[in-house]
Amino acid sequence: MKEEKYIQPKKSELRQLGINDISQELPNLKDIKESKAIVIGKWIMSWIDKNNISPNTLMPSKPELAYLLGVSIGTIQNALRYIEDMGYVESKQCIGTIIKDRNAKGNNIRKLTSKREIAINAIKKYIIEKDFKINDSLPSSRSIAEEIGCSNNTTRLALEFLSTQNILEHKFKNSNEIGWIVKTLEFKLDENIDKNLSLVKKVEDDLKKYITENLQIGSKMPPHETLSKDLSVSIKTIHDALKLLIDEGILLARRGRYGTTVVKMPNNKNIQIQKETSIFAPAPDTAFYYYEITQNHIKKMIAENHEIGAKLPSILDLSKQLDLSPNTVRKAFHNLAKEGYLAFSRGRYGGTFVIDIPETEEQAFKWLAVNPKYAEVYKN
Repeated sequence: MKEEKYIQPKKSELRQLGINDISQELPNLKDIKESKAIVIGKWIMSWIDKNNISPNTLMPSKPELAYLLGVSIGTIQNALRYIEDMGYVESKQCIGTIIKDRNAKGNNIRKLTSKREIAINAIKKYIIEKDFKINDSLPSSRSIAEEIGCSNNTTRLALEFLSTQNILEHKFKNSNEIGWIVKTLEFKLDENIDKNLSLVKKVEDDLKKYITENLQIGSKMPPHETLSKDLSVSIKTIHDALKLLIDEGILLARRGRYGTTVVKMPNNKNIQIQKETSIFAPAPDTAFYYYEITQNHIKKMIAENHEIGAKLPSILDLSKQLDLSPNTVRKAFHNLAKEGYLAFSRGRYGGTFVIDIPETEEQAFKWLAVNPKYAEVYKN
């Protein structure tokens, strides 16, 4: 399904270091010629080298490092970005900063294209388009930020990265000041970086390629978990990428055993939905059917067994009783809260409380599980 090989780390399998594991003398952050982030970054790299910290180990959290060094979390974030550029660590959202095996080749973590990477490429383009020469001075980071359409902080981080690559050199302590000098023009642009290119978009492209090479109209997509392992991304990323394909009319999502099926090939601009698949309403619509079943059951339960001020069972308990997912019960609770029947309270004595007794004679199941067009045909 993909040409590159990625790994998908699991936080539960990684050892988490704490600040107590750092025995090295703290860096001197006074009277320094470089930014605090660079000094801290070099200090962390020295600590990793001297102590032979094992690869695939999680760095201490950013708040812990910020507290230890007496700096802001933003400064720690910039320091970690710097050592990531130097190949010492690799960061992954929802997991943390992982110490990297610098001797290993390939098997990278699949991540979003970051704003800083976009800014790095944009500055390279800016240098080329404005025809800067070697030893020419660039404007201030603020001016460059306006030119490339990025934030001041992202632009500054991108400039500092280009400095570590010896593409630029800075003459002043504060990287916000004017003083960036072009040292070489021997660099390449990354043509694959785009402001709108995200991990979800990349996975969407991979799925299109997989469908084209392996499936046909009417074929059922593999389970989310299988796709997640194969593409080395989270199930949430797979879900979001599949949703894009559903919105494009390439896939049709149906509840239950029917699953998600191919109704149009990615390279075909014309949608040709088969009758046996189009009779079903879209999954988001049929979901309301299940929410209303749950809401009506809870309304009846409140009317028959509870008084105003009474506390309802937890979402988890109700999901077990009704054999539904906690998320379905949660949405039903929120809908009933909007209708004025329930209220939520946090804390030790919190929970879900009845604030009004609902009527239970309403017509149920306003949403049908079939496409309304087909329902109308049978009705007539």
